[in-house]
Amino acid sequence: MKKIIFSLILMLTTIQLFAQDNGVEMADTLRSNGKIYVVVACIVIILVGLLAYLFSIDKRLKKIEKENSPKN
Repeated sequence: MKKIIFSLILMLTTIQLFAQDNGVEMADTLRSNGKIYVVVACIVIILVGLLAYLFSIDKRLKKIEKENSPKN
């Protein structure tokens, strides 16, 4: 019974949070100044760098696994 009451209380608090509509002023300001594209470009550069790093690690790991695999 305590779990049910606790979950109902949590659900009611989240419903109250959804009722607030503040809008994102920072995103509107960045969009109006054209700076949102700089933010998006930085995010894309970071993600591309991370993906390149992961692929290089994967390539090196496959090479090491190939060298250490027992030959039949």
